[in-house]
Amino acid sequence: MSITIDARGFSCPQPVLMFMEAVKSGNEKEIIVLVDTDTSKENVSRAAENKNYTVRDIQQQGDEYRINIVKD
Repeated sequence: MSITIDARGFSCPQPVLMFMEAVKSGNEKEIIVLVDTDTSKENVSRAAENKNYTVRDIQQQGDEYRINIVKD
């Protein structure tokens, strides 16, 4: 199962909290997080790795990032 979290327009720590809420459900094997700052990109990626997820890919589109996170 996958889920997309649109955290664009939110400043940290909100994108990380939104990611952590998705992790709590425990059902998601793939989580895509959309953010629009470098800080959010780094913090969400770090939070994912701390929860034993793998950041498979980060795609930049203009000032926005699409972070593809998968459960190992």
